[in-house]
Amino acid sequence: MADVTIYTTLLCPYCHSAKRLLKGKDVAYSEIDVTFDPSGRRKMMELAGRSSVPQIFIGEDHVGGCDELYALESKGELDGMLAP
Repeated sequence: MADVTIYTTLLCPYCHSAKRLLKGKDVAYSEIDVTFDPSGRRKMMELAGRSSVPQIFIGEDHVGGCDELYALESKGELDGMLAP
């Protein structure tokens, strides 16, 4: 399975929704909580070019946020991206 990294904050409903989708697929992921981590948020912004959360990476590919993750699932493309 591909490495998945998700940048989140504690109270973000979109973060929880994205994590729920990944958990439902039994996908292990690394979560980086940037709620109280300004340097972590800066790193996320440098990598993603966005300041909103969640920001999701599959391997080296920036997927985007929750909406983009669900769009990949809806189009049947997410499983292929998650495969090793």
